[in-house]
Amino acid sequence: MTTAVSRDTDTALMAHLLRRAGFGATRDQIDEYVAKGYDETVEELLHPEYSEPEDQDLLDRYFIASVEARSVGHADPQWAWRMATTTKHLEEKIALFWHGLLAVGGIKLDHGMEMLTEIDLFRRYGLGKFRDILLEISRNPGMMYWLDNQNSHKGAPNENYGRELLELFSMGIDEMGEGAYTEDDVKAAARAFTGWASKPTMPPFFLGPFPMEFQFDPNDHDDGEKEFLGEVGNWNGEDIVEITVRQRATAEFISRRLYQFFVADEADEDEVQRLADVFEENDGEIRAVLRAIFKSDHFKSEAIRYRKVKSPTELVFGVARLTDRFDLPDMDASQLASQTMFMGQFLLNPPSVEGWHEGEEWIDSGALVERINFASTELERRDAPGIQRMVDLVSEAGGMGSTEYVAACLDAMGCIDISDRTFGLIAEHASSQMEPTNEDEETDRAIEIFQLIASTPDYQYC
Repeated sequence: MTTAVSRDTDTALMAHLLRRAGFGATRDQIDEYVAKGYDETVEELLHPEYSEPEDQDLLDRYFIASVEARSVGHADPQWAWRMATTTKHLEEKIALFWHGLLAVGGIKLDHGMEMLTEIDLFRRYGLGKFRDILLEISRNPGMMYWLDNQNSHKGAPNENYGRELLELFSMGIDEMGEGAYTEDDVKAAARAFTGWASKPTMPPFFLGPFPMEFQFDPNDHDDGEKEFLGEVGNWNGEDIVEITVRQRATAEFISRRLYQFFVADEADEDEVQRLADVFEENDGEIRAVLRAIFKSDHFKSEAIRYRKVKSPTELVFGVARLTDRFDLPDMDASQLASQTMFMGQFLLNPPSVEGWHEGEEWIDSGALVERINFASTELERRDAPGIQRMVDLVSEAGGMGSTEYVAACLDAMGCIDISDRTFGLIAEHASSQMEPTNEDEETDRAIEIFQLIASTPDYQYC
């Protein structure tokens, strides 16, 4: 995408970082991070201090049904609020990454509390070592139920989890459906995970749902010798994870998925190999790989900007954070997750263990209408603090021609860029407008340009 706006390179780079490592930022927030410096900001993003949010009591008082969430619909307002308001940008973004990769679907699981527990697992471990993430998700009762491991028994192993662990969670397959493992490796992994299950829970009615618990039954575990990825031993689930994480295929697979989520929809294989080296050199630490991404010349280059189609979640919460109107967890806030569902991403309920198909597959005619309508409606809220600040920023720029006016609007919306062609069309429209004669008309003019920008194909990219 070419840029029609000339601005300070540090500001443009910081805006790019915050779009990828989070859900974007307001113009004043970008300035605050620029004052800290790029490298310091990267380290701050990479080191969120995990803790229970200070406003959790307030959230529970407003979202009463989510306190003991029975279903996904009861649970998703909790996560939506976090994505709309958190100051720990990467903590929620990495949780979204793992939610799409280590996917558990809430409809089959039908336990909202457990889905929130899984998201919290990703917050706690998501930037750490992949070994720990993979082991924790293997001990997650929701995952064990989702992939039928409670039906995997000594002498009659169920292969679902062993297969998906290798195919979708760690080593991957190529375009021909081939992986760096064999069917015998899948069978060995399945045997190693026998006895790993979700403990039976009480029915939810009438007392509400009970927390799910992991259960290991040594009497139901196959403790015989197994050959897995060329190594022979009396392997259990922990051993399978350990051996899997050491494989070069795993380093490449995770690096590729991180690249496609944080950098560009189409992977640069040279960069993937560089990141896989970082993965191996740092014992599979995700934080180290992301540092290598964010601090690289490749990531900083203008060529890599606007190379990712925004997921519904990125679009909805990017706009929500721009308006900055969610100061209380009210009904509007509770409906944010529903907006992503209308656009094709049902949070806490991926369509399959494969997660969502991303990139350009996010966009079809129906989803595009929903995306544009949502963004346009939100940007029309003139009483929202974020919109008021955006209007003020445009007004403070002073007397301008149409070209400068559109550039000021793009800057106020978080230092975003659009193509020269799109810029020209919006500037032509702006030049045809009557000059505002009062403050209300000036606000209306600015909001109309914000809405036009958000309605363009360009705005669907980050």
